[in-house]
Amino acid sequence: MSANAFSAPLRVAASHPALPGHFPGNPVVPGVVLLQRVAAALRQWRDRRVTRVEVKFLAPLLPERAARIELHGEDARVRFVVRDDDTVFARGTLECAS
Repeated sequence: MSANAFSAPLRVAASHPALPGHFPGNPVVPGVVLLQRVAAALRQWRDRRVTRVEVKFLAPLLPERAARIELHGEDARVRFVVRDDDTVFARGTLECAS
């Protein structure tokens, strides 16, 4: 990836503590868990924290499904996508503090 892009793998274990309540009998990864992972990828890439998020959740991510987080941007505003080869699960923008 270029200096203006970053990618990180994403897989949420079926044992994650947020899954039993979201939703019993048919677990999906909660949006807040996805956003926590996106924020962690941003910290890994640029050592910045998120100050604002705009997000659209487009498809449910199931536990144990392999996906990736893609970040693109140059300044305090970074675009992100959570996807696999076939599906976009979420996309949006992050505003970052330096």
